[in-house]
Amino acid sequence: MKSLQFERRGFWKRLERFASDPPDQGVIRGRVAGILADVRERGDDALIEYTKRFDGFATTARKLRIDADELAASRKALHPAQRRHLREAIKAVREFHKQGLPRNWTARNPHGALVGERWYPVQRVGIYIPAGNVPLVSTAVMTTTLARLAGVPSIAVFTPAGKDGRLSRQMMAGLSLCGVEEVYRLGGAQAVAAMAFGTSTIPRVEKIMGPGNAYVAEAQRQVFGHVGVDLLPGPSEAMLIADESARPRWLAADLLAQAEHGSGRERVYFLYHDEEQPASVRKEVKRILPGLRHREAVDRIWRDRTLAIHCPDLKAAAEVANFIAPEHLELHVGKAAANDLTRRIRTAGAILRGHETATVLGDFTAGPSHTLPTGRTGRFFSGLKITDFMRRSSIVEYDERSLARARDVVATFAELEDLDAHGLSMEVRFPEGA
Repeated sequence: MKSLQFERRGFWKRLERFASDPPDQGVIRGRVAGILADVRERGDDALIEYTKRFDGFATTARKLRIDADELAASRKALHPAQRRHLREAIKAVREFHKQGLPRNWTARNPHGALVGERWYPVQRVGIYIPAGNVPLVSTAVMTTTLARLAGVPSIAVFTPAGKDGRLSRQMMAGLSLCGVEEVYRLGGAQAVAAMAFGTSTIPRVEKIMGPGNAYVAEAQRQVFGHVGVDLLPGPSEAMLIADESARPRWLAADLLAQAEHGSGRERVYFLYHDEEQPASVRKEVKRILPGLRHREAVDRIWRDRTLAIHCPDLKAAAEVANFIAPEHLELHVGKAAANDLTRRIRTAGAILRGHETATVLGDFTAGPSHTLPTGRTGRFFSGLKITDFMRRSSIVEYDERSLARARDVVATFAELEDLDAHGLSMEVRFPEGA
């Protein structure tokens, strides 16, 4: 675990350097651009070639899509208790996002005209679900549940398969329980290209959602404009703010949990005041690491991409949090301090308050989507929400009376902006202007 002191000269530059994209980002950008152009030009043939090169299995265009019957049958691979718990998580996510469903409305503006908004689901979305070292069934829940609640009529999921060309039974079962029927065994930038441009066998989508590795995030960035994208979520990150009441073993477990995703690009931040705390946390990490299934990947993140920051007080910790805009922010502090930090911190993707509230609750079942902004994009993005799967149209309706009330305002703007045709389009609606 690396370390920084808030009080030291050059702190902010060093912090920004740690939080910045890796030096190979330019290389990634070029490789992604090549893949996107190739898929756009050659379609299915390029997808087949990249699947063989990057995922290690031969396929045909037709076999990229998982058979719907196979998806449904995969539910049997889960124990009844697992199916019940997945449904419980789906329900929690659905109930949370119901609160954010927008409503259509109309009202009268100051002229007396009818104005309002109408909301519609995006007609077709593509959802990327990482696989990597583990099948992220929870990401299926945290994305497709919102799409279905929003009423999206066409949902296509893209997720990479293993070297044998198969998706895990857990992933297929999770997708089936979420009500998804269109699933492709396709990952990486080539999957984003298929979503954005379409091929002979894969219809293009209107918006791309879901997290991915650095290549997937860069691909989404480059196709924005051809299609919509959500918040460009990249490798996972977490920040823990601890006071003297925090338990070292709980801190160690939560720090290691966010290092477990396996991309090798995760970032973890540990903000503390008690100078004895880091040593206690390190001791607990040494106890926990040997028993972890993915200990080598976790250990790399712990050594190279975990940063302990000594902060003189909670105000300083809040400054750091607002600068980093962490994906997951755990507050291992007392209730009053948690309330104070919640008021001060304005950029976190998700705020998990209190010693009992581990990030894993937000990852799996609490309710809010765990698809959250990373890489400091929380300064201007929010986590995935129901309205990301929808679009709105404004409604305006004037009659003769309200038109007359607006006449002078329109005439003034037409004069100020030297747009006489604009003004004329208003005046012809009155008898003297006809």
